[in-house]
Amino acid sequence: MAAEHVEIVEVGPRDGLQNEDRPLSVEEKVELIDRVAAAGARRIEAVSFVNPRRVPQMAGAEEVMAGLDRTFGASYIGLVLNRKGLDRALEAGVDEVNVAVPATDEFCRRNQGCSVAEMLAAYEDIAAAAAAAAMPVSVTVSTAFGCPFEGETAPERVVEIARRAAAAGAVEIAIADTIGVGVPRQVADLLPRVRETADGARLRCHFHNTRNTGYANALTAYENGATVLDSSVGGFGGCPFAPGATGNIATEDLVYMLQRSGVETGIGLDAMARTGTWLGSRLGKEPPALLGRAGGFPG
Repeated sequence: MAAEHVEIVEVGPRDGLQNEDRPLSVEEKVELIDRVAAAGARRIEAVSFVNPRRVPQMAGAEEVMAGLDRTFGASYIGLVLNRKGLDRALEAGVDEVNVAVPATDEFCRRNQGCSVAEMLAAYEDIAAAAAAAAMPVSVTVSTAFGCPFEGETAPERVVEIARRAAAAGAVEIAIADTIGVGVPRQVADLLPRVRETADGARLRCHFHNTRNTGYANALTAYENGATVLDSSVGGFGGCPFAPGATGNIATEDLVYMLQRSGVETGIGLDAMARTGTWLGSRLGKEPPALLGRAGGFPG
């Protein structure tokens, strides 16, 4: 039976910002993270420890972590792709680290400069060092439903990466529709396979709304055993290899759907919607999210 509570991982400060034309200042990033924490987010993907020359939107990760209000009791996640990134994350004081492992080689080469096999080896090295430091590690299997370069992704590839990730100590496996091509039937087929092989790791899902299927996919994931869902305040974000992408599913819109379906998240709907509107003003664009315009129901 599905749980009556779903945990939301707020990914706006990292995935939501990484492809925006206007980088936010350290102070603006800190305010964004503090705002979503005040709205009830208790796990937040706050920073990315990648080369700032490659991803300038993610510069200042250490300064952002140093500026956060820790009184909210939130757990702050840092994205790392190698041991150097892990060392930076540990020094900066994150609470968790996440490693992205694409399911397709061409995406992995273009996005991370290596093959899937090489990225898995890097993850296993990160996981061993993180375990020694008592740092929880999660793995996001990106391009799990389709790749902009290789087309359809075979479910067996996703399952095998999830198996390897769990075997090396991942406490959570996130299945990501990086370019927004998945549909609910695929979600319902893939998640039980991953859950069966993930060796007790929590099951998490990350959807983009590029083709307007993200929210249906999220609800299907919940109904098929996902206990954690990613979303981005305002609906910002997207993959640089997905032309025309509209962004991640929006936290406020996702929370509305879940609440109306009898599923609690602990997130304040109005506060998160206001934060999405605020972020849009900082980025100089209209948020893809709809709740900030339409409001909740009943009013």
